[in-house]
Amino acid sequence: MDLMLTGRRALVTGSSAGLGEAIARLLAAEGATVVVHGRSADRAEAVADAIRAGGATATVAVGDLATDEGAEAVADAALADGPVDILVNNAGAYDQLSWADAVPDVWASTYNVNVISAVRMIRRLVPGMRERGWGRVVQIGGGLGLQPMAVQPHYNATLAARHNLAVALARELTDTGVTSNIVSPGAILVESVRALVTEIAPAHGWSGSWEQIEHAAASEWVPNDVGRFGRPDEIAGAVAYLCSEYAAYISGATIRVDGGTIRSAF
Repeated sequence: MDLMLTGRRALVTGSSAGLGEAIARLLAAEGATVVVHGRSADRAEAVADAIRAGGATATVAVGDLATDEGAEAVADAALADGPVDILVNNAGAYDQLSWADAVPDVWASTYNVNVISAVRMIRRLVPGMRERGWGRVVQIGGGLGLQPMAVQPHYNATLAARHNLAVALARELTDTGVTSNIVSPGAILVESVRALVTEIAPAHGWSGSWEQIEHAAASEWVPNDVGRFGRPDEIAGAVAYLCSEYAAYISGATIRVDGGTIRSAF
């Protein structure tokens, strides 16, 4: 299927590894010019080089979106070769802190990194989309924003905020040709998740091959209907669809890609 992204320019924040890298690679494969973002120039360049080696087009923007100065530098780099049509706000951070350990300063820092960083990029890039009458904004959210666990409450709350701001933005962009949506992943098997599951497996009694450990973790830790963790490319596919012409009638929506972790009749 041709998603008709040729000629579009996309900035994917936090795309030097993990979910963001998978999203950047797929958008590039679908014809978009991709701006790879990260805080490490070497890692971002490595992803961009791999995209170029595959025959697609990629540039790099380096900066810390947790600061106004860093966000401005990233926006300037992203716009240097043309307008940005697609913004995927993927960059963020999480930890495993409990209520006792997540002190107010941690809450504030996490909110800045996971929410205000996205707002900074929206404020810098969406006005241009609005003026041109076409654009796609996708927030990477998560089921913990809807059904939080007791642990990492500060992170759960930032996911809820990302979902909320995406819907508010959709209302703001009514009848402009610019859409705002959310892709909500479940537990996705990126390197950090595999390392965490491997670390906690003995305490939970998960043993055997990696496939056996994954199945046990997916059954007991993050229960879902598929019986495994998701893969980065499965998230990238949902994002690419929302960025395409086929999704022009979708705005303010959440696409859950979580194996059925979050259950709803509607």
